[in-house]
Amino acid sequence: MPDLKQTIQPEVEVDRTLTTSPAQPEQLKSLLVWRAPSRLFKKRDREFFSTLIAIAFLIGVILFFIKEWFAIVVLVAFAFLSYIYSTVEPEEIDYEITNRGINVHGTSYFWEEMGRFWFDEKMKQQVLYIERPVAFPYRLVILLGKQDPKKITEILTKYLLQEQPEKTWTEKAGSWLSEKVPLEKEN
Repeated sequence: MPDLKQTIQPEVEVDRTLTTSPAQPEQLKSLLVWRAPSRLFKKRDREFFSTLIAIAFLIGVILFFIKEWFAIVVLVAFAFLSYIYSTVEPEEIDYEITNRGINVHGTSYFWEEMGRFWFDEKMKQQVLYIERPVAFPYRLVILLGKQDPKKITEILTKYLLQEQPEKTWTEKAGSWLSEKVPLEKEN
């Protein structure tokens, strides 16, 4: 039987002076802070609500005749939610851009989770959209309030790509429907 001590290879010594130390973590720095509403809001008039109720009623009658009870409940819930979102004003919250990501009212979103960003105007308000392809929600909607979009662009281009994606078929369908069936007159 062979001697085990002779068959085992001797250990190779590693020069530990050549190994590199891990990079120092960067301290959290606030780059920009502002306050703005938490969601889009537009005060609606009586015409909007009467049109909404008429459309919901007609769809409800059709659903009643085809005995879709669950769909009627969903329709009523949607109409009620639309009423609430159109009458209750949103609260003002804090938005903060840091060197690690974006904080929205105490919730942190990190640069590693984000993709592209772009600006748009909805309901006469400037909106920043940030794509998050690997996490939920898939798109951050951040209102700018009185903040300058140029300052935000200057900071975000260091971390993200500024590019507006092509509209999806649902966005195109929603735009078409809102053009063809306006719930209120434009001022």
